[in-house]
Amino acid sequence: MHDYGIVEQQAPELQVAKWVNEQGNEIDSVHLSDFKGKKVVIFGFQSWCPGCHSRGLPTLQKLVAHYKDREDVVFLAVQTVFEGFEVNTYEKMKEVQNQYALEIPFGQDVGDAATDNRSSVMYHYKTGGTPWFIFLNEEHMVVFNDFHIDIETAKRYIDTV
Repeated sequence: MHDYGIVEQQAPELQVAKWVNEQGNEIDSVHLSDFKGKKVVIFGFQSWCPGCHSRGLPTLQKLVAHYKDREDVVFLAVQTVFEGFEVNTYEKMKEVQNQYALEIPFGQDVGDAATDNRSSVMYHYKTGGTPWFIFLNEEHMVVFNDFHIDIETAKRYIDTV
């Protein structure tokens, strides 16, 4: 059993400071309450993370493409910065969104003093690094919260929760 990753718990509200929309334009904020009754997939990454580029982001691309016509599934990507603050910047986050042509909201999350100056998503969801997937059901209960997941297993989680 891992000492990270909350599962079968109500999802903590997002406290990400900076967001961009599907087109890369800055928006005020994103809250889980914006997606009432919808399944939510949160992907945590860092721009300098090799595993994010080799596995995580390609998996996210495939999932977004697969569910693009489903209004009941929402995708969010969050740069969950816990190291390399000078490299994993807001501008790099926007570059990743553009590089992978992901037309989903992206957030830059460096946390603050209340989260020990690391990503608030990492702190509140007890994640262990990047790349990281979090799946929430329609009631926004956490049903998956862990490192890598293959595309078929991810689809099963999204389709059956």
